[in-house]
Amino acid sequence: MALKSTIFKASLNIADMDRPYYGDHALTLARHPSETDERMMTRLLAFAWFADERLEFGRGLSAEAEPALWLRDYSGNIKLWIEVGLPDERAIRKAAGRADEVVVLAYGGRTVDLWWAKVGGALARLDKLRVLALDGEQSAALTALAQRGMQLQCTIQDGQTWLTDGTDTVLIEPRWLTGRRD
Repeated sequence: MALKSTIFKASLNIADMDRPYYGDHALTLARHPSETDERMMTRLLAFAWFADERLEFGRGLSAEAEPALWLRDYSGNIKLWIEVGLPDERAIRKAAGRADEVVVLAYGGRTVDLWWAKVGGALARLDKLRVLALDGEQSAALTALAQRGMQLQCTIQDGQTWLTDGTDTVLIEPRWLTGRRD
């Protein structure tokens, strides 16, 4: 018998002074049995960074042809393709062929540097690609916020992200590996 996804609910309030974007989102995250809390919370962070009324979660680990998140226009064209983790070069190139913009939010501590050393040279030439990395401490702190029912506030200003559940607050400052910083 196949294991079922675990459902997490998040009420996410976003105040992004850098874009500017302000909104409240009631999100349902289905965590695949093979997905970690770290990956799920990284998807949630990616949602906060690129929040839009049309941004949606992909089917996740069970669908290789879909990203972790994507933004499609009203005609179905993919405007933004977001991957989390350390995807292989071929998958990123394929996404760049399908979407106007591709973002990779890499996490995993020191393995991010090993991954980037392997694929970075070839991928840095893709002009529609942005790659951001979380360090291990930030990722662990973000993971500590994971609960089945979450009430989170996210404030983004000057490239810094503050995520709080009212008790604990996490500061996220991604490291840019490639791409524009708008």
